[in-house]
Amino acid sequence: MADHKPKVDPEVPFAKRIDPNSADLTRDELYFIRQAELAQWKKKSQKLRGRNIATGLAIGAIVMGIYGYTFYSVSQEKIMDELDDQAKVARMRASKTGAN
Repeated sequence: MADHKPKVDPEVPFAKRIDPNSADLTRDELYFIRQAELAQWKKKSQKLRGRNIATGLAIGAIVMGIYGYTFYSVSQEKIMDELDDQAKVARMRASKTGAN
């Protein structure tokens, strides 16, 4: 049973590519071609939609990482400014000598 292959009629032409603009096609044939193209487009758009979502999430994660790192580094700069202010106050309170 596994060796059973369907018989191919040599008289039946195999599907070939045609140019719908130059070929003389009926209205029904053009309609069928458009329906087939639409089905293929819908199938392909589902795959693209998934890829686009994954790409968008990846780009969004990178942007949020940069944004978060920027806020983190700016908050550390405030700490350094506070330390500098405290150092200035400490220097002013220290006793002044002729060398200062």
